[in-house]
Amino acid sequence: MREKLKLLYIVEAMGGGVFTYIVDLANELVEDFDMYVAYAIRPQTPQDYISYFDARIHLIKVENFVRSINAGKDLKAFFEIKKIVKEIKPDIIHLHSSKAGALGRWAFNGHKIPMFYTPHGYSFLMRDYSSAKRIVFKFIEIISAKRFCTTISCSEGEHQETLKFTNHATYVDNGINIFEMDRQLEGVKAAFHPFTVFTLGRICYQKNPTLFNQIAEAMPEVNFLWIGDGEMRGELTSSNIEITGWADRKSALMKSMNADVFMLTSLWEGLPISLLEAMYIKKPCVVNNVIGNRDVIHNGENGFVCNEVKEFVEAIRESRGDTAQMYAEKAYQDVLEKYNTNVMAKKYTQIYGGGVQHNVVFAAYSFSRACYVTGKVVA
Repeated sequence: MREKLKLLYIVEAMGGGVFTYIVDLANELVEDFDMYVAYAIRPQTPQDYISYFDARIHLIKVENFVRSINAGKDLKAFFEIKKIVKEIKPDIIHLHSSKAGALGRWAFNGHKIPMFYTPHGYSFLMRDYSSAKRIVFKFIEIISAKRFCTTISCSEGEHQETLKFTNHATYVDNGINIFEMDRQLEGVKAAFHPFTVFTLGRICYQKNPTLFNQIAEAMPEVNFLWIGDGEMRGELTSSNIEITGWADRKSALMKSMNADVFMLTSLWEGLPISLLEAMYIKKPCVVNNVIGNRDVIHNGENGFVCNEVKEFVEAIRESRGDTAQMYAEKAYQDVLEKYNTNVMAKKYTQIYGGGVQHNVVFAAYSFSRACYVTGKVVA
């Protein structure tokens, strides 16, 4: 029986949607690869995160990973991940998030070990950073893109940004584990409830709670629900908004089922897991017009893409009708056909296999070239 290739994921941003992405994809790929995940803890990482992973997956904590730029910590993390790779000797390395992508691309030689990088939303597009920081982040991406590594974006919009830096790029749309969703939803039924617009996630600058609040204020007759919590909770002041606080996955799905319209007001996204989950449970989706959202939701086809408060209000009102339910059904079919972990895993397996094959060919060429230059002949 063929020995499995060792696949190492290096992940700094293991919280929120990235955490769900890593868990679902790693659990799917463990059948075909010997999976290792080198990770950091974030405030949003579940306390029982280990239980989310298949027991066959090797988890290695990177002690010095931090989100912000920190010269001392970053240097320590650089050598820490080099040590991990030296000990594991992976056949493939996949870097996840901007910090892991920057350190990993300079720590390792992609010609020796096939190397891949997924940004999960470029840092230079994150508008909660100052202009100066965003320029620095963009410069880091530009110079790091010169390293031998293939960038795999998680949406077509992010892929278009990647092509500004490098042609060594492709994309695989994010997906959700529909079998796990079905398991979580087993026995969960929608009860009678007032018409409710909901969102799910951290109440932070990226998710734009200010816009969420403005829309709620414009529709005092409608209930609004934010499933989650966060540092910008104080922005949600409209009297018709309910904030649940952090909820476990089962509770969050129950609350989602007992709402009517999913709304995402984000300022930027990679490709949001919460949106894909809402599509799967057939909720009409109303989203802000940004990369990630508009890669999945196509206005007037499977949901509503909006630019301002007035458009959000009109879309929510339209979501009560039969047309919106047709959109929701189309969005559900899109998840079944495109945005699920089974499709993702197949695409990644093909990409990883291509990377390994390329490096075998490159190694053979380098070896034969060395023999030619030195005059050595190998029998």
